[in-house]
Amino acid sequence: MRPTKVALFVLCCAPALWIGWRAYHSDLTADPVSYLTHFTGDWTIRFLLITLSVTPLRNLLNQPRLVQYRRMLGLSAFFYGCLHLSAWVVLDKFFDWHEMWADVLKRRFITMGMLGLLMMLPLAITSTAGWVRRLGFKRWQRLHRLIYFSATAGVIHYYWLVKSDIREPLMYAGILLILMLFRAVMWTRKRSSRPRVAVPAA
Repeated sequence: MRPTKVALFVLCCAPALWIGWRAYHSDLTADPVSYLTHFTGDWTIRFLLITLSVTPLRNLLNQPRLVQYRRMLGLSAFFYGCLHLSAWVVLDKFFDWHEMWADVLKRRFITMGMLGLLMMLPLAITSTAGWVRRLGFKRWQRLHRLIYFSATAGVIHYYWLVKSDIREPLMYAGILLILMLFRAVMWTRKRSSRPRVAVPAA
């Protein structure tokens, strides 16, 4: 593994190591379950947005090699999403499947969060080069556009969760909007630059 990828891996693990250090020293605030749940949820959204920023940065900085780091960043988002879910299942609900299912059906922010995490699952499974070959690049690329919907679901989940201070979810929503607008502009330019096929006269 290249040194840059090793460094990125360490950075991706840093939030988990930090929360593990705090847990070891019993320093998870007065409400550790809530703190863990929100901490892992925040980092799930952050890594989703960082993953989505790779393509814009690659184009703006003219650095095509940046794409090689996207897989690790996307898997980090899924990893923290799984930690977020585990904190809710294990520490908050104590494996009470009936109560959890009721929450999924009745509480819209939980429904949206579950939807966002489920959309990340096929992306994590098919993240390897082997799956790119099996699916073909075009189909694989279409499948991985689910990340747009997963990130949107994550931001909505956070917005619906908070009761009063909505500044942070709105900040994430603003970043996501900018990233999506950038993609829309690039897609429009790409379509307009395609050579048009001349239609023969009748």
